[in-house]
Amino acid sequence: MSGRARGAAAVGLIAASFLAAAAATADARNRTHGRAIEVQGHRGARARRAENTLSAFRYAISVGVDTLELDVAVTRDDKLVVTHDLVLSRTLCRRRAGKRLVKLARDVAVRSLTRAELDRYTCSAVPNPRFPAQKLRPGGEPIASLEQVLELARRARRPLRLNIETKCVPDRRDLSPPPARFVKLVAGALAKAGLTARATLQSFDHRVLAVARRVAPELARVVLVAESRPDYVAVARAVGARVVSPNQHWIDARDVKAMHAAGLRVVPWTVNGARAWRRVIALGVDGIISDDPAGLLRYLRRHGQRR
Repeated sequence: MSGRARGAAAVGLIAASFLAAAAATADARNRTHGRAIEVQGHRGARARRAENTLSAFRYAISVGVDTLELDVAVTRDDKLVVTHDLVLSRTLCRRRAGKRLVKLARDVAVRSLTRAELDRYTCSAVPNPRFPAQKLRPGGEPIASLEQVLELARRARRPLRLNIETKCVPDRRDLSPPPARFVKLVAGALAKAGLTARATLQSFDHRVLAVARRVAPELARVVLVAESRPDYVAVARAVGARVVSPNQHWIDARDVKAMHAAGLRVVPWTVNGARAWRRVIALGVDGIISDDPAGLLRYLRRHGQRR
């Protein structure tokens, strides 16, 4: 072999080695990133089951979510219940009258009812027109308690995380307890279930997070962002949050990079469909909150980002 041929062969070997190493690195990065992308089932799995029901959480667990995302309100007798709406939805909720389900004739606030009185209502008997693929239990389900969801998580065959949103509105104090009381109720329920270390507390009402920093510092905090483009790092630091959850449409790669540089995780909401999943994954987010966690998991596996 001539010197020129040997040189060409050497270059070829180096190039082949480089490409092989690059491919191995990319594959390893994909696998690592796949493990890092936390899949959160929004309100359980709202695209497939009635939101915030035990059926939705069981389904989410069965398809392999990492985290159950849920909303919590408080009844008049200070019981924690799992519902997104502080005032029961007239579209989705019904009152039980014997064997009949009756439409709501007026607004009914969760905080105005005791737990026993709330048991007369269901918010899962009527199809949600936004999610035609939902499967509902005939007659609906009772509104779940937080304790029931914690028990599901505790009994799961693998460690599950919980991302619990406190539902409250600063200018409607009649709809929820004071922030300190709310935080203590949630923290107490988690401690009793032995799940504090596997839970995060999230809220759009940043008063709640500021209070939680003081009265329940052991509980990790997630700042939900309602503003379009705030200083995400400053917002998180103001309440001692470790995670920022912005609207998926309000972040770009620079935002994610800045939050990562500040030691923050980024978990946008509510991300549905392959196009949206592809976009936020390309931004480098750490987790995704989705109404269709089963679809998201299939997408990640198909693209080598999940085993």
